Amino acid sequence: MKFAVILFPGTNCNQDMADAVSLYLKHEVSMVWHHETTLDGFDCVLLAGGFSYGDYLRSGAIARFSPIMAAVKNFAAAGKPVLGVCNGFQILTETGLLPGALTRNQSQHFQCETVEVVVENNRTAFSTAYTKKQLLQLPIAHADGNYYADEATLASLEANNQVVFRYKTQVNGSCNDIAGICNAQGNVVGLMPHPERNLWESRFPFASQNHWNADGCGVFDSVAQIMSSQPVPQRVFS
Repeated sequence: MKFAVILFPGTNCNQDMADAVSLYLKHEVSMVWHHETTLDGFDCVLLAGGFSYGDYLRSGAIARFSPIMAAVKNFAAAGKPVLGVCNGFQILTETGLLPGALTRNQSQHFQCETVEVVVENNRTAFSTAYTKKQLLQLPIAHADGNYYADEATLASLEANNQVVFRYKTQVNGSCNDIAGICNAQGNVVGLMPHPERNLWESRFPFASQNHWNADGCGVFDSVAQIMSSQPVPQRVFS
């Protein structure tokens, strides 16, 4: 199984994402430059956080025009798993792979903190390792994480169980406290919190049990299980 981490100018969490795959999951991972036009040979696509194209114009707005995004759209349309974290989530909304938009935090400040997140849908490609309503602690680091959608879109997301992660309390002004959503098929997921920054296990050498509680593991365990058709590893979550 092979993972692709899409690399745009300004992406700065690509190595964290790659480490989650190679050091934690022990799967093959490659960086794919945004000028590439194919994703042949890959089983999962990851869009990492950062500031693609310096967040000029609007977060993710320029990245949507990168040549690789046509391949990402085709990859998603084929039912294959695509995950966007932070700036990756912003890019997925800008390309129309996920509905809504990420706007400036209600605080008007960059927010970097650990927040509590509730798992609302544990049937997507990136959430099956969790239990529904499981409470997670995940870090955020964003200025434009305030999720917005019109009332009709929000109603559709709620009715179709497309809200995957929800902030337990108000964090950045997001409508319905939405922290992450999926497409109707459940193979494309975007979230603002960073699961790749909260992994812990003996095989992940840079993690510290004193600081990380492994709540991010389920995102990666889920897709690995789906891709390999093997049982999800039994883990103790907070």
